[in-house]
Amino acid sequence: MDFGLVLQTDPPASRVVELMRRAERNGFRHGWTFDSAVLWQEPFVIHSRILAETDGLTVGPMVTNPGTRTWEVTASTFATLNDMFGNRTVCGIGRGDSAMRVVGRRPITLARLGEAIDVIRDLAEGREAVVDGSPVRLPWVRDGKLPVWMAAYGPKALALAGRKADGLILQLADPFLTEWMVSAVRRAARDAGRDPDTLTVCVAAPAYVTDDDSPESLAHAREQCRWFGGMVGNHVADLVARYGEHSGVVPEELTEYIEDRRGYDYSHHGRAGNPDTAFVPDGIVDRFCLLGPAGAHVDKLRHLAALGVDQFAVYAMHDARERVIDAYGTTVIPALGG
Repeated sequence: MDFGLVLQTDPPASRVVELMRRAERNGFRHGWTFDSAVLWQEPFVIHSRILAETDGLTVGPMVTNPGTRTWEVTASTFATLNDMFGNRTVCGIGRGDSAMRVVGRRPITLARLGEAIDVIRDLAEGREAVVDGSPVRLPWVRDGKLPVWMAAYGPKALALAGRKADGLILQLADPFLTEWMVSAVRRAARDAGRDPDTLTVCVAAPAYVTDDDSPESLAHAREQCRWFGGMVGNHVADLVARYGEHSGVVPEELTEYIEDRRGYDYSHHGRAGNPDTAFVPDGIVDRFCLLGPAGAHVDKLRHLAALGVDQFAVYAMHDARERVIDAYGTTVIPALGG
């Protein structure tokens, strides 16, 4: 199993770079950042610095979207970084949650996202693509390579990822839901005539390593990671709005916990102590995240690896970032063969 570190681009940017360097020293191979231009600093500027100050880390957004940046600009940005640093980027992409909603826009449609995936990949790899009816090519691209991994939860999005994407980003670490979603993506890939084994599966979730499994330690870890259930709840609310409650289309193991959700303020997005996530029960935090001593992380990750997960990306938005990075480097990554 491969490992990644996910950070928000809060200032100072030098701190983000420092943590990415620490992660690489501990055996992490991917460095990811959020991409929400209003809420955090511009990620691609910081990506350039991360690439310059690491030796082999692959870097990308988790996730960008085709609504806040024009597609040729996104492709050119990736292609430029790859030309400078040797094809060390990956494009995580989705419909756009915080980046779009914080400025009053709706996430883009899946049809538009599917079109953007093809265009961004083609342009970044030097091929011609049609952008809004006009043929476009980046003539300076040589030997470019850009894998595009799509974030998805619902049936239609998972099917699109199976048809179009090079990888799936699944933002929760619940084994039951992981198995359901990975199966859906692989089925869609097979139906599209693709080899499902060529798709990379990345599970991304908060990880909080404690010294022991005492009730006090686990309670603190849950409070540091409860924000994640709220973030996932935004996407789940979209699924419930689309398919209805108890529709059977989406497992109730995913949807039932948002019944007490009452709005969401993006100014607290992705942060410990988010007041809009009090509705998230302890059981969801335990299911969606990795909590407890390092050995508990190893056990859950082995289960996820058996379900076909290729990478675990650690969301480090809590008060123990260095401790988690180091604990993964000394215990978890060696145990999983990373």
